Amino acid sequence: MHFFSSDFKLGILGGGQLGKMLLYETRKWDIYTQVMDPSHEAPCSIACNKFIQGDLMDFDTVYHFGSNVDILTIEIENVNVDALEKLEDEGIIVYPSSKTLRTIQNKATQKLFYVDHNIPTSPFSRFAYTSEIEDSIANGGMQLPFVWKSAQFGYDGQGVKIVRHLDDLKDLPNVECIAEEMVDFKNELAVIVARNSKGNVTTYPVVEMEFHPEANQVEYVICPARIDDSVANKATEVALKVSQHMEHVGLLAVELFQTQDDEILVNEVAPRPHNSGHYSIEASYTNQFEQHIRAILGLPLGNTSSKVAGVMVNLVGAEGHTGSVIYKNIEDILDMEGVTPHIYGKKQTRPFRKMGHVTIVDEDMSKARSKAQEVKEIIKVVSESYE
Repeated sequence: MHFFSSDFKLGILGGGQLGKMLLYETRKWDIYTQVMDPSHEAPCSIACNKFIQGDLMDFDTVYHFGSNVDILTIEIENVNVDALEKLEDEGIIVYPSSKTLRTIQNKATQKLFYVDHNIPTSPFSRFAYTSEIEDSIANGGMQLPFVWKSAQFGYDGQGVKIVRHLDDLKDLPNVECIAEEMVDFKNELAVIVARNSKGNVTTYPVVEMEFHPEANQVEYVICPARIDDSVANKATEVALKVSQHMEHVGLLAVELFQTQDDEILVNEVAPRPHNSGHYSIEASYTNQFEQHIRAILGLPLGNTSSKVAGVMVNLVGAEGHTGSVIYKNIEDILDMEGVTPHIYGKKQTRPFRKMGHVTIVDEDMSKARSKAQEVKEIIKVVSESYE
């Protein structure tokens, strides 16, 4: 199959910032792309060859879209998997596969997958409805505190809550969910594994993630992680084990906990480009978006080594600001050496909405991390009413 400057069509389900950054690479290689997203204002809408507005969870819409491409991939997990399965049965190539997505879409199914394959993860209980948890606590089946997670449709910190008291359960949706034991961890880490359609596998360096305490969103991603080599090797081995059993094609971002005694536990995974790999655009020989395209097309995988230390800062909407977005003080960070902002193209901001990111590169990690803190304090994502 010829991919470049040809009749080949790559379909992407989801038109957000991950899709937009995938399109940087397809345009570089002149690969024809079709993208579908529910919003006509999706960041991808102006960058692909053909944009279609449609419901990603509707069977007929997804099936019809996929019927008109040669290879179909995703930039978001919440898509109609039944449609993907039918497309596969009819000969359309879908990466990641419907089987992989079925495992990952439901957090309870995902956790059971880890247990079945002897992959280390935190202990958990599964509930058909949130309302069942209080009875479990009363009968000694569950103990406070724990982490509540909606089984489906959670993202960017949504669908996750630390439950410390019974009252914390009151405002949670009454849906299928899991309750995980709290993990006493030193660090939250991530490893991105790339696997192409020919079975070749490579990994990116282990990264360290620092989270916002309220929004449960990543604030900083640090590469390489500031951990011992033995811990990094263990984290990579666990991520490779997950990848091996998932049999995914494309990228698999594996989020991990490093416990106080340096054990590695899998938190959850994403079968696509991931926030923890954004640093790679400036810091790596092959960025994660190019790597995903290489993998799903069966091309040789690129060099995952870093050219330089990198720190990523997420740009999220400031609290108390909803409306047309203003990037306050962006000129000041553009004047800083080694600093590159990425604006996702979302016209409306709201509290904690991901609006962009900034990469800081430096040969000295401590300097890069210090500059990242400075960037975080300078730039503000606010609404026009701020002015």
